[in-house]
Amino acid sequence: MSVVRPAPSSIPDAPGAYLFRDGDGRVIYAGKARSLRKRLASYWGKPLHPRTAAMTEAAESVEWIVASGEVDALMLEYNLIQRHRPRFNIRYRDDKSYPYLALTVGEKWPRAQVLRGAKRKGVRYFGPYGHAWAIRDTLDALTRVFPVRTCSNAFFDQRSRAGRPCLYYDIGRCAGPCVPATTGATEESYRVHVDAMAEFLAGTTRPVLRRLETQMRAASEHEEFEQAARFRDQLFAARRALEKQEMVLSPPQDLDVVGLAEDELEAAFQVFFVRRGRVLGRKGWVVDRVEELDRSQLIASFLEQLYMERQEVPARVLVAAAPADGDLLETWLAGRRGAPVRIAVPERGAKRKLLEVVTRNAEEAFHRHKLRRASDFGARSRALTELADQLGLEQAPLRIEAYDISNLGPTDKVGSMVVFEDGLPKRQDYRKFTIKGVVGQDDFASMDEMLRRRFTRLLDEQQRPKDGRARRFSYPPALVVVDGGRGQLAQATRVLGELGLSIPHIGLAKRLEEIYFPDRPDPLMIPRGSEALFVLQHIRDEAHRTAVRFHRQTREKRAFHSPLDDIAGIGPARKKSLLKRFGSLARLREADPEQIAGTPGIGPDLAAAIHEHLHAQPTSDRRATA
Repeated sequence: MSVVRPAPSSIPDAPGAYLFRDGDGRVIYAGKARSLRKRLASYWGKPLHPRTAAMTEAAESVEWIVASGEVDALMLEYNLIQRHRPRFNIRYRDDKSYPYLALTVGEKWPRAQVLRGAKRKGVRYFGPYGHAWAIRDTLDALTRVFPVRTCSNAFFDQRSRAGRPCLYYDIGRCAGPCVPATTGATEESYRVHVDAMAEFLAGTTRPVLRRLETQMRAASEHEEFEQAARFRDQLFAARRALEKQEMVLSPPQDLDVVGLAEDELEAAFQVFFVRRGRVLGRKGWVVDRVEELDRSQLIASFLEQLYMERQEVPARVLVAAAPADGDLLETWLAGRRGAPVRIAVPERGAKRKLLEVVTRNAEEAFHRHKLRRASDFGARSRALTELADQLGLEQAPLRIEAYDISNLGPTDKVGSMVVFEDGLPKRQDYRKFTIKGVVGQDDFASMDEMLRRRFTRLLDEQQRPKDGRARRFSYPPALVVVDGGRGQLAQATRVLGELGLSIPHIGLAKRLEEIYFPDRPDPLMIPRGSEALFVLQHIRDEAHRTAVRFHRQTREKRAFHSPLDDIAGIGPARKKSLLKRFGSLARLREADPEQIAGTPGIGPDLAAAIHEHLHAQPTSDRRATA
């Protein structure tokens, strides 16, 4: 073990979290403990699991943070993992992007829609669902009962300007909030429909069914048969929406059911979200078991991850095996829910059968994942090992950085730095450079500037005191790839030599896929079918794509630049407001400060500054921007 063991007396006998760091100061593992002293002592007191031994060999130091209690230690560990993303901590990822049925309750006129991805503020989510078509079928049925709009905001504004609602209002599928003067919709009446749909989706269905049936019978008794038929169709639609949600428990209960399938390297979780006896949503995760965890510890870790990200906590959670620190988890979940929560392993009856169904779903998802990834892990490992052999490296390059320059003529010169770790893109470490110190079009000098800025920053970051903050520029690459031949490679060799860095670096020419070395006269030609060449091509193409896209963005920003952008206090909203009122920059220039101040959001002082700036421009610039 390369970590010096701290004196036991220096470690507090208290709950908290601890961090192992590598030689570059990067956090490679974060954990929690009821007693920091006892937990850390275990890393030196017994033979370690191979995964744990690999972590301790890579670590150079260990530190700890004392928490006020076990629940706080659990929260602290989660926050540290989310912040640092340590490579030796277990990693959870969705096995696909699941769709949700969402209500945009934060808008004046909320709408119902299908959403994926990160959750947004002011939106209430229901699900997730297994398939988008299942949501759309449900939504199609529900809008026959609750006339909530499903149109986009752009279409809503178009109908509002036209002063005429769309076909959905005519057929009773929308309350017509786009033209309230015509349809009679008010915020209060429309909000009633939105709230009723939300309650129905949340599982409170009986009042809606009872109301529709009562209204249907009352209309029939009064011989209002068209109205009765309308309520009958709504009742049928509501029942059809309910059929989309499978009934699994009777009497109705609220619980989450967690199924697990695993092997020594990976695991798959499936969760069914059951509300009032019906499955309202399901979701799956795949786990890389880079951390030494038994079955109970794995389940405990997953429950932490699940409910740290999920706001809704049910009264009961069913799992395949009792989680480690079950009492602590129940205490924490009860605090989040505001009421008692029980984590249980069902032994018999309907709940046991339900857990078996969820577990079978996890096993099927795990099998599909294995089929997809069977060659993926092996291919990446083989490719990196083969690349090390081809380039004469001592070990496989786990972190590769590639650089490319993009320009059209002497303007808008930019560069890109892309990063691959373990053979996969690590996009949060990508960097884009605006070349500032090069006159004219000079790719060699531009490459020199970009590499010098990057590796000077590396040295600066390494010399700073380690304060626990993640600094991605402080991680040195195992291999540097520059897009180009001997000229670009010579710039990399000179920069690294002048900075005193010994980092393997190569140039990759696109024409014949030739690999250039700083100390070899002849380039290397890797066979076309080689997996090592595929890795180099992938990272080179990614660097080129990133550079070209940044160049295009820079060029478009310059092309659409307005004199208003140079005025302090003028942002996109005020700029849009000014152009909307005056129609063009030429008309704005003709206005006096008092007229400009009449624009919403523009005060007298800012209006005077706008007037002065526009009239201070040279005449040629005025003609160009008008």
